[in-house]
Amino acid sequence: MIDTGVLVSAFAFGGTPSEVIRKAFSEAGICASPELLKECRDVPTLLHTEGEITDRQFTALISGIAAVVAVARMVHPKKRIKVCRDPVDDMVLECCHASVADYLITGDRDPISFQNLPFSLRILTPRGYVDLS
Repeated sequence: MIDTGVLVSAFAFGGTPSEVIRKAFSEAGICASPELLKECRDVPTLLHTEGEITDRQFTALISGIAAVVAVARMVHPKKRIKVCRDPVDDMVLECCHASVADYLITGDRDPISFQNLPFSLRILTPRGYVDLS
């Protein structure tokens, strides 16, 4: 499972998040939920409207997210998880649980610090995932 923030960074800015996408495409399955798809649809427009990304970055972001969505396996979380300060993080964890994900790749510091999740999940930074053998 790749957090939306990592997707945005990968397609709008490049760097290590881009390496995450390449590795995930070649070695792993990518999952999404309807809630995450909505977030992926809303975030690029919000960033562009607020001047956080250029027209070129916006186009790259839309194209990149569309490519990820095209190969993602859709899951429909049934179990609600409430362990985060931010409900968006709970939504991500619900998708991880429903997809039986091995990893959550995120740059968000809150999920990285979780220790008592109600299921098994390894939470990694983008660099941590890229460096996995």
